[in-house]
Amino acid sequence: MTTKATSIDIAYRAGVSQSTVSRALRNSPLVNEETRLKVQAIAKELNYKVDKNASNLRTQSSLTLALLLCEDPTNDDSLINPFFLSMLGSITRATAQQGYDLLVSFQQLSSDWHADYEDSNKADGIILLGYGDYMDYEEKLDKLREQNTHFVIWGPAQNKQAVLSIGCDNHQGGVIATQHLIAKGRRQLAFIGDASSHSPEFQTRYLGHKQALKRAGISSHKQLQVDAISTESSGYDGAMKLLEQKLPFDAVFAASDLIAIGAIRALKQQGLRVPEDVAVVGFDDIPVASFANPGLTTIKQNTKLAGEILVDSLLKLIKGKEVSNQLIPTSLIERQSCG
Repeated sequence: MTTKATSIDIAYRAGVSQSTVSRALRNSPLVNEETRLKVQAIAKELNYKVDKNASNLRTQSSLTLALLLCEDPTNDDSLINPFFLSMLGSITRATAQQGYDLLVSFQQLSSDWHADYEDSNKADGIILLGYGDYMDYEEKLDKLREQNTHFVIWGPAQNKQAVLSIGCDNHQGGVIATQHLIAKGRRQLAFIGDASSHSPEFQTRYLGHKQALKRAGISSHKQLQVDAISTESSGYDGAMKLLEQKLPFDAVFAASDLIAIGAIRALKQQGLRVPEDVAVVGFDDIPVASFANPGLTTIKQNTKLAGEILVDSLLKLIKGKEVSNQLIPTSLIERQSCG
């Protein structure tokens, strides 16, 4: 019985990688003509036949997009930030409206999630949600770029990264949240959230917060900024650290709703009233924000619009059309936590 030839056989005979074989068989411009003709000649000699899915290589389309969700530290076993669950629904709907299927994959930060989705014909392009520590995340983005993968990330644009990014206007959101607290008569404002390059979204929200304080003639005290990741427990710990410093504050701008909810729990536990003693603003407008006690005033990210823009931008990138980074405006959702 004759063994069916595979792309591995072609790669071995041609002295190239499987990725190059895949590209050459679909006439990709990323493969020089000499190599392309060599690979195609070997494929013909070996009577190489592709299966139904692989046949889409000739049209450079599997009509599938991949959504890679990176793990988040959470208080439950889901390891998914609730904000991204809203994004997942929006992206799924937007993908279907474009006539594509969506392949959803949950990726551990420690795993080799930058696997070659395009060259294995699993998907035409990738949407990336969540990143943990951005300094580690950058290395994986480099791998995707090296593989010439079509991908778009949800998050802030980084000047040193030539990647397509769609995100909310975090700076504007920080300004809006802080201006709201100031308008409520608060003058000693604290910020809970990692304000370093390891978390550029939180950092940009903090910079917006500082700008609003400066415009109002209010000085920002370094000790009134404490680090926290986006979990309730981290928000709780952050608020406790603020209280331990004995530095007075009458408002908290939390870098996420989960941080805000944890902070409110700590404040109440220590006998402080929200919003009478300390006003609190969050960021994201996750579903639980409206059910918190008191209801959480927060900065809303438009997940419906975000999903549509992410999918549309990725498809334009796949089709070779002009694309650019985009910032989506934020808005204030006022509830009871600020009075």
